[in-house]
This record gives sequence, C-alpha cells and structure tokens, in this order.
Amino acid sequence: MATIQDLLAAEPSKNEQQTQYIDTVKAYNKWAEVYDTDGNFLQRLDTIEMGSLLPHFLDRVSTLPDKVETAAPKPSIVDLGCGTGRNTIQLSDALSTRKNDTFNLIGLDASPGMLDVAKTALKEHAAKQTSPQPVLLDVLDILQTDSLSQLPPSIGGGASGVISTLVLEHIPLAQFFAVASMIMRPGAYLLVTNMHQEMGKKSQAGFTDPESGVKIRPTSYCHAVSDVLEAAHEAGFLVENITDADHADVTSNREEGVLVRGIDEELGEVLGARARKWVGVKVWFGICFKKAAN
Repeated sequence: MATIQDLLAAEPSKNEQQTQYIDTVKAYNKWAEVYDTDGNFLQRLDTIEMGSLLPHFLDRVSTLPDKVETAAPKPSIVDLGCGTGRNTIQLSDALSTRKNDTFNLIGLDASPGMLDVAKTALKEHAAKQTSPQPVLLDVLDILQTDSLSQLPPSIGGGASGVISTLVLEHIPLAQFFAVASMIMRPGAYLLVTNMHQEMGKKSQAGFTDPESGVKIRPTSYCHAVSDVLEAAHEAGFLVENITDADHADVTSNREEGVLVRGIDEELGEVLGARARKWVGVKVWFGICFKKAAN
C-alpha cells in the first residue's frame, strides 16, 4: 500500500522546508505538546463537524439494549485514537445532556504523550462541570493489535459505540476495521472521520518541530472513500445514514451515508489562513457504520 509520502515524493515540490518521517507513535509523542495550538485547520473543521454529528450518533447508540453479555457493569463508548481528548471532551459534553443514557466513556490512543495531554485537558474540563462524565484513558496501538488478548481490560465485553476521528489516515484499512470490530459488540455503531483523498494527494498530517524547525511527519495513507467503504463492508460493517442534503457528496461518489466537506471562501474565512489555500478542495469526510449482528 502506497503511503502519502510515496505520492508526494513522486511530485515536484516547491516546499524547501526540511522534512523528517518518523514512526507514527514517536511523531505523535513529539506533536503532543503543540497539537492543540499549532493552527491545524483540519482538526478545527473536524471539531465543528463532530459537534453536529455526535447527537445523531448517540441517538443510534442509545437504541441498543442495555442487557448484553459483558464484563462491564454498563455499556461503553470508546474514542479510538483519542489523541489529546479533543473529541472525547465533546463526547463527554454530549453525554452529559442525555440524562437517561449511562455509558462508560473510554479514550484509547497509541501515544503516551497524547494521553498525558488528554488527561490534563479532561481534568481541567471536569473541574468546570457540575456533574462531570468520568473518562478512562488507556493505551492501545491499532498497528500492533491483532488479537482480543491484546485489548486493554477497560474495553470489557464490547463497546456499544466507537468514534475515531482523523485516525484512519495512519492505519491500513483492513487493520483498522479488524481492531474496531474486536472492540465492538454486534449491532454497535462506529463513527469515522478522516482527511479526504483530494487533500491527501497533496498533503498529510504533520507539524513543525518548534526547536529544530524541521517538519515532522508520521506514516500516512491516502484512503479513498470508496476503499474505506469496501474495507468496512468486508469487515462486516454496514453504512448507517446520518447525512443531510447540505453535506452529502454527490459529485465524486453516490454512496448514501457519506459526508464530505470541501473548503469554500466562507468556510476558509472561518477556519483561517491555512484553510484558505484549500478553497475548492474536498478535505474531510465522515461515515457512520453499524457492525452487523453475528
């Protein structure tokens, strides 16, 4: 499978900044210190989109029966690749408004550095809440997980819902959906967001090391929406339509349930200068899946 690094190497570049490619976990350990403050517009866009998607996602998750064969005392929702807790906090806030829904909230990530930042962010957020949603953080490296025995005990017998935002770029598709399936109970829901392939053909995740000025990049893959849908189908996932007419992409594919966001002039102004150079390009997509029953 070709990486975005391979694709970019085949194209002439005007960027003279020195770039260093390193192991994904090591890259995110270094990125953790500035991840939430380095002006990444795709993260900002993802936060906006997740704010509107999470209520619809939780509507689906809350329809699952509570009585399941699991070691956990109540059903769980997992933020898979939670990073600094950006969307874990949004998920916590969304759950706090749903008084009749009770879940264990779990954040999993491969990077100890990102989890350290998430722990601090969640603690600070909880201090501002009247009745904060408890969150358990744990380590899970999707790239190194190939059996149920390698999953952390916090998962219990299977999650009712999983979100995974801007993570798929770094994972081969078959591996991602295999691990997601291991985490989830039959009938559970999975909400995935990722960089759109139009942007992936020209760029990838990364940051500038403030000490050296070197651009640090982890391994990334340019996953086409059609490839994601195919891999999900092969792993036993069905598309759950939570799209609306304003977001559905009717130009590059006809797949119902796929949300796509491109940058226009108005959104470029909202997201800032780094987004404005992407006007006319699709940069983000989101899909909700349901794990088929056994």
